[in-house]
Amino acid sequence: MAHPTEDKNFRLSTSIRPRRYAATLTLDLDAKSFSGQQTLELDLSAPSKEIILHAIALELGEVTFRAGNTQHKPASIQPVAASETVVLRFDEALPTGAATLDIAWTGRFTEGLRGLYQAGKVAATQFEAADARRLFPCFDEPAFKARWALTVRVPQGLTVLGNGPVVKDTQEGNLRAVTFQETEVLSSYLIALVVGPLVGTDAQDVQGVPVRTWALPEKAHLTRFGQDVALAVLPKLQDYFGLPYAFTKVDQVGIPDFEAGAMENAGLITYREVALLLDPATAPLSVKKRVAEVVTHELAHQWFGNWVTMVWWDDLWLNEAFATWMAFKIVDQWRPEWRMWLDFDAHRASALHLDALKSTHPIHGEVRNAGEAGESFDAITYEKGGAVLRMIEGFLGEAPFREGIRQYMRKHARANAVKEDLWNALGEAAKQPVEELATAWVGQSGFPLVSVKLDGRSLSLSQRRFYSEPGVTSGEKWPVPVVLRYQDASGVREQRVLLRDAQATVKLEGEGEVKWLTANAASTGFYRVAYDKPGLEKLATNLKALAPSERISLLADQWALVRAGEVSVADMLDLAGRFGDEEDDSVLDELVGRLAYIEGRLVDGEDQVRFRAWVEKLLGPGLKKLGWQAAPNEADRVKLRRAALVRAVGGLARGKEALAEAKPRVARMLQGERDALEPNLLDAAVGMVARAGDAALFDAFLQKLPSEPDPATQRRYLLALTAFEDPALTERARGLLYTDTVKTQDVSQLRGGAAGQPHRPRGVVGADAHAVEGRGGPHRRRPHAAAPHRRGHGPAAHAPAPGADAGPAQGQPIPEAQQATAQTLERLSQDVALRERCTPEVSAWLKRQP
Repeated sequence: MAHPTEDKNFRLSTSIRPRRYAATLTLDLDAKSFSGQQTLELDLSAPSKEIILHAIALELGEVTFRAGNTQHKPASIQPVAASETVVLRFDEALPTGAATLDIAWTGRFTEGLRGLYQAGKVAATQFEAADARRLFPCFDEPAFKARWALTVRVPQGLTVLGNGPVVKDTQEGNLRAVTFQETEVLSSYLIALVVGPLVGTDAQDVQGVPVRTWALPEKAHLTRFGQDVALAVLPKLQDYFGLPYAFTKVDQVGIPDFEAGAMENAGLITYREVALLLDPATAPLSVKKRVAEVVTHELAHQWFGNWVTMVWWDDLWLNEAFATWMAFKIVDQWRPEWRMWLDFDAHRASALHLDALKSTHPIHGEVRNAGEAGESFDAITYEKGGAVLRMIEGFLGEAPFREGIRQYMRKHARANAVKEDLWNALGEAAKQPVEELATAWVGQSGFPLVSVKLDGRSLSLSQRRFYSEPGVTSGEKWPVPVVLRYQDASGVREQRVLLRDAQATVKLEGEGEVKWLTANAASTGFYRVAYDKPGLEKLATNLKALAPSERISLLADQWALVRAGEVSVADMLDLAGRFGDEEDDSVLDELVGRLAYIEGRLVDGEDQVRFRAWVEKLLGPGLKKLGWQAAPNEADRVKLRRAALVRAVGGLARGKEALAEAKPRVARMLQGERDALEPNLLDAAVGMVARAGDAALFDAFLQKLPSEPDPATQRRYLLALTAFEDPALTERARGLLYTDTVKTQDVSQLRGGAAGQPHRPRGVVGADAHAVEGRGGPHRRRPHAAAPHRRGHGPAAHAPAPGADAGPAQGQPIPEAQQATAQTLERLSQDVALRERCTPEVSAWLKRQP
């Protein structure tokens, strides 16, 4: 009979639990190897003849089990690749009760960005979801919390950071031995270590907690903003949870090469540099907002995830959805002028797009092993989960929701919890049937399309599951908390309806004619809305009466209905034509994103020229009115509006005047003139100039790329290299995939840019995937917040050939990315069908325009 560990879905027995790890690691950074010794304190609730630990590529040496005055040596030590474990077998049963396990081992740094790995000059760890086993033999499941007492021996002259503050620092020959304060009980995925020539800000105290932000010396001047964010939001988080911060310190570290966007290790938060470091004088507001959101997201995890931890990865959303929602809530309190909830809507849009596929998954679904856990780091877990929490908060009320969270944190402190524990706490605090609402949204994939028809003051509502593929239907229903906002003779009103059934009729409160009605007020609901033609016309005629979030949803929902074959693209373009005098930057971002898709994928040849001219006619006057030069003390919203218009007129429409304005400004910027371009124009201007650029400009960007300290600027140059339309330069950019010029973390970004070129040969991206697979392997953790997010589709791009991005060899999916591969192929197939269906319709519509 096969041993249970031969099953890749093997789970640890709860009869043996760790209580404390006391480990010493010795790192050889030149050889990229390590050795370790640890005493692991255990509790056995039943006799056992074997102990099973997780371990990958670790060579175990001396192992001794001690209980009381007896000791036992294992009769065999058997690694099992399928379950990433090592089985220690003993000749006789080990006794129940407290015991210790002494283990010595050796290993090598991981090639890639997991476990302990080399990131340029820095050695760093990344353990979530299940890669602590690459450095320690351990119980590598989140339910097995323990205290960790670590000592690390490294060469002299390097900064050494761990989860706790340093309590002892001694010299041992040529090595330095650093001992960290023992941690609170933590799951193994939250342990972290960073070693390298790092420098930090001065420690600043927040209610007794020292906060520091670290980077390589040449980037030390970029740490101030991330430090200030942490100082500002940490007290707000302590106030929200009603609990003090538990992990003695906050260290934030920018890692030069990092798989995730950031990782919430207790007391030692690691970041991709672009998610932490910036120069406030030159950073676009979008970058500042994104850094603030990521820092707050990771700090929120110190309570929700680190202090109270999920039992297993099927409740990963308890961590990520909550931290996503909380980050926007806290940053919005700190900087209300940033209008963070509009950015939240942009993130939610990616989840709506993904969740309309047949290959989507529920927020809470079965996770059988660590590989499947990695697939859970996606927009459903983060953005849909966060949107559902926001919707539940809106249903319960802000104060009862917060009290429920506080009860949950108090009851499960230092322990693990499941989703039902959260629903119980929220329901008890709010005296509402939370479980009914939450279970439907968390346990069921997809979301509803709410159809709306108004007859006098009688409103007909109906719901059905929305799919982005035309003709697909199913019978699911949700309890939909519909928030109506409308204007009648008594003014603007709101009315709430919990739509439980497939259909319902609602009598609107108030009096007189209803001038307009939106069925997702403030866009807080996770659903699409379909209006009948009279209702849509009323909204289009009264756009200024709608909130920006409602105008965004109107455009986004209409576009989704176009993709689903339920609305004509001509009607969508007619609606878009009503937004010519739009002044809100976030609404313009949405508009430009939708138009960019049409320009890049649904028109060709003369129709593409006509479409660009129509866009310039629609939005060009707004740019001419604003001009390119910001006025003294100009409001951020005006700067962002200008940036959106530059993307539309110069990027999407390829306006000659805009390009002529951008070229000399970009040239001056490359020569070091900081005021050549207002920071919010940098991405758009550099992109449009690169697209029309020559080899000399390509070389200028390439030369600046490796030495640029600012990660946002470095990313801008990297993306610029993929924007050149000269085929020879496109090929040069693609060739960088095979060099160290592009960090492992940036390979997928460069591939994506190269794939967007319309003249790219079919199959190239698939070949690239095969060639660069060894530069990091498949991800286990979604690169959340890895780059500043902007609403819309970005540069116009033709759809890659179906299957081109499927995976490394001949389109075969990476095992840990089968779900993502299925989603990509489904979207590509829909893109092809959309092009076939809509291209003639767009062409006919363009011919009708004056």
